[in-house]
This record gives sequence, C-alpha cells and structure tokens, in this order.
Amino acid sequence: MKLKPNKKLGQNFLIDKNVIKKIAECTSIEDKNEILEIGPGTGNLTEFLIKKKPKKIILVEKDKSLIEFLKNKFGENAQILNEDILKFSKKNLLTNNSIIFGNLPYNVSSQILTKFIFNYENLKFKLLVFMFQKELADRIVANVDSSNYGRLSILSRWKFDIEKVFEISPNSFYPKPKIKSALLLFTPKKNIVEFCDPRSLEKITRIFFNQRRKKIKKQFEYLFTDNSEIIRKLNINLDMRPQNLTPETYFRLALELEKLRN
Repeated sequence: MKLKPNKKLGQNFLIDKNVIKKIAECTSIEDKNEILEIGPGTGNLTEFLIKKKPKKIILVEKDKSLIEFLKNKFGENAQILNEDILKFSKKNLLTNNSIIFGNLPYNVSSQILTKFIFNYENLKFKLLVFMFQKELADRIVANVDSSNYGRLSILSRWKFDIEKVFEISPNSFYPKPKIKSALLLFTPKKNIVEFCDPRSLEKITRIFFNQRRKKIKKQFEYLFTDNSEIIRKLNINLDMRPQNLTPETYFRLALELEKLRN
C-alpha cells in the first residue's frame, strides 16, 4: 500500500533507516518508560521504538487516513489515537517516565513546542525528542547576543535543558524538503522560576522582540512606567537591544511585571 504524504498537514515521512536508528538510540529506553510518538506517519520510527521494549507505546496521529494502516501494522503492540497533539490532554496516559518523540510538521512545530513549554494540561514526561527544521532548531538553542536568539530561545530555556544532537539531510525524507532538519532533546528542569501566570513571560518577550533591532528603552517604558528601581535592581542598560538580555533577566522582568498587577 503506497501512502502519500498530506501536504496540508506538512507531512514529510522519515525513510532513512540509519537516521531512524540514531533517533531511537539517542536516549536510553527501558521497560519502565512509556513512549508517546507524535505524528508517526507510516510508523518507520515506531518499528525501532517497539524493539526497545518500552512499557507501552502510544501513537498520536492527526491524519485519519493513516490510522487503519498503523493498526494493521502494529496491532496490539501500540495504542493508536486519531488526535491532534495540539488538543491532546490525556494526562492519565503519561508519567514522569514518559519519553515523547516527534518528527514535527514544520508548519506547527513551534506551536507544539510551546504547548509543552506552558503545559497547561500538566502532562508528565521525562524527555522530549523533537525534530525541527534546522532554522527553527538554531533559534531554539541560540545563545544571548546572537542573531538567532529570541523568544523561543528564552521560553524554551525557562522549562528545559536543551541539547542539539545532530542535523538531518533532506535526503532522509519523502518527499524531500528543501531544508535540513535537526534533532533536539528537551530535559525538564527540576527547578524553574515560578510565575503566577506564565503568560507574563510570553508577554514580556513578545513586546521586546517585536522591535528586536531597536534599543529596549521604549518597550521598557511601555511596560514599567516607574522603572528606575527595576533598572537598578536588575542592572539593565536601556541602550541594549532585546537580544542582549539573558533569559534570566527576562524571567526577572516577568516577575516584576506580575508584582505591578498584584
């Protein structure tokens, strides 16, 4: 049965067995680990993950046309859900031992990552193993003062320690995309800055990076009318640009914003 990737869903099936094997082996999988795979497609990675003999494997596939194929291929070896991961809320299926894999569609990959950053559904997991287009991956792992550094770099570092594992050639996919991909590992941090409302951090970064080439003075005065004490406390130079502030500075600014609301 020849399955055609759905362009509307941004599907690019991973077909290179050497790359698939490297992804499956990028982290240790034991019999206590549940595996959730986002967008398994034709199940090429799933085959390798099943061989690792996890506690259970859950496949979340949005494309209804692939569900019957996956059920025929894996039978009772996998729990198959015809769902959109952006709407997924079945937290009872996951534990602190769960590992989540995903060859994420390019058109919604940042939205999926953001879902797991803010995690309003309180989904539990041990590790995220996500593939992105290289350009987006470079933005996620970018360091302060670099041209790629931005909102996603800061939001990701709030919740995760991030490791770039390797890059993947377009030749590893069908159909072949025009750009490279990269595999990232996201390990939840044990201690994070606690916000009353995480949207405070989202708001701060959005306002600052909407004018990333300009000095932060205007954005700062918009958010903090009486700002001299905050400038002193956080040792901020208003001649800096958004990419010059560390993630930790943005976390502290978000906390200061919350104080003004209370």
